[in-house]
Amino acid sequence: MPKGGGAPKMPSGGAQQARDFIQRLSKAMPKGGGAPKMPSGGGDALARAATALIGAGAVGYGAMHSFYTVDGGHRAVVFSRITGMKSTVYGEGLNFNIPWFERPTVFDIRTRPCNLQTLTGSKDLQMVTIGVRVLHKPDPSALVWIYQRLGLNYDERVLPSIMNECAKAVVAKYNANELLTKRDAVSADIRKELLARSTIFHILLEDVAITHLAFSPEYARAVESKQVAQQEAERAKYIVIGAQSEKKTIITKARGEAASADLIGNAVKKNPGFMKLRRIEAANDIADIVSKSGNKIYLNADSLLLNLLSDADEKISKSVEDKKGWFQK
Repeated sequence: MPKGGGAPKMPSGGAQQARDFIQRLSKAMPKGGGAPKMPSGGGDALARAATALIGAGAVGYGAMHSFYTVDGGHRAVVFSRITGMKSTVYGEGLNFNIPWFERPTVFDIRTRPCNLQTLTGSKDLQMVTIGVRVLHKPDPSALVWIYQRLGLNYDERVLPSIMNECAKAVVAKYNANELLTKRDAVSADIRKELLARSTIFHILLEDVAITHLAFSPEYARAVESKQVAQQEAERAKYIVIGAQSEKKTIITKARGEAASADLIGNAVKKNPGFMKLRRIEAANDIADIVSKSGNKIYLNADSLLLNLLSDADEKISKSVEDKKGWFQK
């Protein structure tokens, strides 16, 4: 160490080399303190690589977005940044467009359902809950018009309002009972009204059906009570008809018995042998019954009308002749 505590002296050759290195470094640095300059050959190569990379990316982007596919049951419309909406509707398959300048929009043209349930009043001011289902699809030839004015959700914007209005307008033309008995006519009228309204918006309807029809609880109870009363009236009607038929039967039977009694009386008066004939018929029936019985019977033959050789007929004939003679006197 030198005397006085100073820094150690470097050799004269090493000091000169250090000064030369510092001078070269200062010359390589740009003015204002920037990074050292790169050789001119290396900068050109880097620029060319960056240009090639940008070009490859542009080509890849263009190749990827120059084509688009339209699936089955779909159609596409194209918006151009220069001319606006194109009037052409593109069909299924692979289609070409200009990247960034053109943007395709795909529509689903398959049939889809739309359901609506609403509360409305009938012609006789009864509240009715009616449900309507519509099968619809957009008009493929008017997709550009639909996209410009309604958008992709055209059905949500149009169908609920016109279905509600048409259903209420048609239900108001019918009474509550006609909504049940003329359901086909009600459905046809709703379809007619919806077709007229949906044509304005280029929406095609394939089917319109009533899926639900319900009345208020008060009306349902009134209808049930009416039906029960009608059934009771019909039953009472049949009871009256049955009683009248039974009355006629009794009267006819009584008249027949009276006529039979008169005929028997006249026959006995005119010919006393009629009683003998009836006794023979009765005796024949009794004898047939007794013969088929397995029991032994010991009864008076006169009681069983089996004594046909007795003088009972003579007594009857004599009494009849005595009465004729008494009347003649």
